[in-house]
Amino acid sequence: MRIVDWAGAAEGGPAVVLLDQRALPQAEVHLLLNTVDGVVDAVRSLAVRGAPSLGITGAFGVALAAHLHGTTTPDARAAVRADAERIATARPTAVPLSLGARRALAALDGGPAAVLAEARAVAAEAARINAAATGRAADLVAERCPDRPLRALTVCNTGPLAAGPGGTALGAILRLHERGALAEVLACETRPLLQGARLTVWELDRAGVPHRLCVDSAGPAAIAQGLVDVVFAGADRIAANGDVANKIGTYMLACAAARSGIPFVVVAPEETVDPGTPTGAEIVVEERGADEVREHGGTLQTLPGTPVYNPAFDVTPHDLVTAIVTETRAWSPAPSPSAPRTAAAPR
Repeated sequence: MRIVDWAGAAEGGPAVVLLDQRALPQAEVHLLLNTVDGVVDAVRSLAVRGAPSLGITGAFGVALAAHLHGTTTPDARAAVRADAERIATARPTAVPLSLGARRALAALDGGPAAVLAEARAVAAEAARINAAATGRAADLVAERCPDRPLRALTVCNTGPLAAGPGGTALGAILRLHERGALAEVLACETRPLLQGARLTVWELDRAGVPHRLCVDSAGPAAIAQGLVDVVFAGADRIAANGDVANKIGTYMLACAAARSGIPFVVVAPEETVDPGTPTGAEIVVEERGADEVREHGGTLQTLPGTPVYNPAFDVTPHDLVTAIVTETRAWSPAPSPSAPRTAAAPR
């Protein structure tokens, strides 16, 4: 799938190409973004989302700015830097967005071609990182839960759409499926924008993975009833102490997993771990527009003007996290071992 890519002159470029995730699963629509404003809008409107994919987009967005402004004069370089800052701060919680933009910007003195080469390197590196992290995560879970094909639960979308080739948390699930070690995936719908229902289910279906969809509030109930062996989640930012910022609804799943003694495993790139953020209390959680909650499909679902609380993320404390798995390590931030697994319900 061409999810985030570059379009040269032969394709109407210079431009950033995005698979518009807002249109899925009903249609596969690619956007050709030939302005930095278009890239920023695509990030803010969730045409592209997921921390690693945002990092790739940020890098290509800076490459676009370098091609549009040029780099030969001080004013041109200043314009590229200003655009890079707009891209890097378009969404505040996901650290890879700013990292990707600033990594591409570091090549500015080499000219537009060098900036583009660095953006392409960011994309290629994401594929290598994901392969290492998902393999390690699948190995870890197989060791902890070795007795039968697993029933996994996940929230939001952490496959190739969100994370680049291979995916992260959903990528680990796909690895287990490839090994014949997966019985079923329970996918939370992920309100209010339904990334689980629209995107994760689409990816699971394409991969031929047995799955069922559930409303977000059914996830903890499924765990309590013994219908889940492991919970997988991604991360947009991980504090130095192991607190994890991820899509809203993640925290309640971690609480339920801890209560029932099943593993709660986070799979994310190492760059998501932010040593400059000591704990989750310092993570800035993005709050999004009220109409995302008040409306569904453009139709008002509540009283006009109803006040809304719409955080895009929540923060799961590190003591609820069984393991954080990256391309370089698997570590357990919890201060004490997880409780023994409870007996699963009969199949």
